[in-house]
Amino acid sequence: MAHRVTLIPGDGTGPELTEATRRVLEATGVGFEWDVQQAGTGVMAANDGNPLPEHVLDSIRANGTALKGPITTPIGGGFRSVNVGLRKSLDLYAQVRPCKSYPGVRSRYASVDLIVVRENTEDLYAGVEFEEGTEDADELLDWLAGRGFDQIRRDSGISIKPLSETGTRQIVQFAFDYARRNGRRKVTAVHKANIMKFTDGLFLHVARDVAAENADIEFEDRIVDNLSMQLVQRPEEYDVLVLPNLYGDIVSDLCAGLIGGLGLAPGANFGQRTAVFEPTHGSAPKYTGQNKVNPMAMMLSGMLMLRHLDENAAAGRLERAIAEVIAEGKSVTYDMKPTRDDPTAVGTSGVADAIIEKLEVLP
Repeated sequence: MAHRVTLIPGDGTGPELTEATRRVLEATGVGFEWDVQQAGTGVMAANDGNPLPEHVLDSIRANGTALKGPITTPIGGGFRSVNVGLRKSLDLYAQVRPCKSYPGVRSRYASVDLIVVRENTEDLYAGVEFEEGTEDADELLDWLAGRGFDQIRRDSGISIKPLSETGTRQIVQFAFDYARRNGRRKVTAVHKANIMKFTDGLFLHVARDVAAENADIEFEDRIVDNLSMQLVQRPEEYDVLVLPNLYGDIVSDLCAGLIGGLGLAPGANFGQRTAVFEPTHGSAPKYTGQNKVNPMAMMLSGMLMLRHLDENAAAGRLERAIAEVIAEGKSVTYDMKPTRDDPTAVGTSGVADAIIEKLEVLP
């Protein structure tokens, strides 16, 4: 039977990446019934300024699985991130970002194989913010001053960082379950509990409690700044990292840098009943319509989707095909060439053509 999957092309370069990925997924021989839904800047005018219409969420809820292209998020203003909206609306509490070295990629590191598990719904990304100079901000500052926190400047914007025992237990247990299913050896909880005693401190003591219930997997913890240094020095010491939302966002990009960049960094978001797969990188709107951007992060996200759908043989073939194209170094985009102005670089669709050709001969 064909898998019914919500397909969200996105905006910017998203539609080009999505089309290339759709083609290689179908070339694996797995059957798909695509439920195409539009979200992002292009649908706002027709949906009262909403970049994430309710019918898109309904489609994902009905199908259970979605593949999404990147969507532009305004910086410093405008609507909130569609990605954050999806995660909150569907309670996609766990984000998985694998960071794996492939031979042929230009990088200072050759054998990185890390899994970043990021809590996706709490922390500073919960969106509890108070704009500087507003009545609400002034009222909150007065309340805080009355409880001894009078050192906060009156012209401050304020964000609140909630970390719950429920959310922490859920994400740490997810990390152990993921490690067990995928034959990983160790889970490392990442925090700043030495400074934030009641948020990161809670994250740490709950993580230790969950680790005691999963003693078949090795466990340790690291302070986030120390971890960042050690990842640069010796990434081979780490395996599965589990982090609160903000640290997970930052550290996953650091890990992507270890393997050659965001162009090779896939992502998956999991809830109890739904899963959304998307590349880690943004929409690169300045390259829209130029057939230029590297599609491999989205293709690798599609590979993760195949595994989620229990199409493991097809997932393995797709990953091997991508790895062979990378190793050959011929049919890759400009960012994977020795120089970015290399005239032999191919476009987004050319990468798809090369991977499909590999798939046709792989057993």
